[in-house]
Amino acid sequence: MSGLPADAEVKKTPSKSPRHRARELALQGVYQWRVTAGEVEQIVKQIHAEKNLGRYDKELFSRLLRGTLGSHAELETMLTPHLDRPLAELSPVEFAVLMLGAFELSQHLEVPYKVVINEAVELAKTFGGTDGHKYVNGVLDKLALQVRAVEFAAK
Repeated sequence: MSGLPADAEVKKTPSKSPRHRARELALQGVYQWRVTAGEVEQIVKQIHAEKNLGRYDKELFSRLLRGTLGSHAELETMLTPHLDRPLAELSPVEFAVLMLGAFELSQHLEVPYKVVINEAVELAKTFGGTDGHKYVNGVLDKLALQVRAVEFAAK
């Protein structure tokens, strides 16, 4: 027995898409890298070994995590002009979300920029501070205007 009245409506939370779950796991990996300065392959192996990860797009997870960490210097350079403080002063969650968003905006042109920004905002809402999602949205909007100029012009 669940303890609910017989006529209570049970609402199921919609399951996350495998792509969104892959982004969550990649965020976890970038966060871990930022905090521990661990090796990329060790982080990937550790995340893959975890139980109860749910359904996720393993290929997308791998591309996002390896791509983001493999090009972190370029991504940091791209993000810096759009920040109101040094990268080192960002929370680890904001840093990780912005790095993933910057990677996807610049390297995955097949994903519409609005989708990239929306996914980043959702990650920031779920894992970040109270208004971190607003900051992430503002920074990635500015970056998208720069790296997706053609897509913006087509609006």
